[in-house]
Amino acid sequence: MSGPNGDPNISIEDGIINDEDEFEEEEYEAINSMLDQINTYLDDLEERNDSLNGKLHELMESNRQARMEFRAQLLGSQNEEGQCPADGDNSSTSKEDQSKDGGD
Repeated sequence: MSGPNGDPNISIEDGIINDEDEFEEEEYEAINSMLDQINTYLDDLEERNDSLNGKLHELMESNRQARMEFRAQLLGSQNEEGQCPADGDNSSTSKEDQSKDGGD
């Protein structure tokens, strides 16, 4: 005869399996109460995580918008001046430098 877990030659009548670890009703209630409390904490943690995630996305979008506005302002001011230092080309000389070189 196989045992309760399918193990061969082990039977409940052999006395190997003891059910002395039976819990009383109060112990089950205490365990259920602790599990409910853990579940509540986990739910709260999940809500906070979702909230932080939403705030992070809002911050990233706000930051992206601010960068776009800053670039637009930067490009607008550069177009007004007729220069484009964003290209990394510093070879153009100002009128002041040209007059100094031409006046010598």
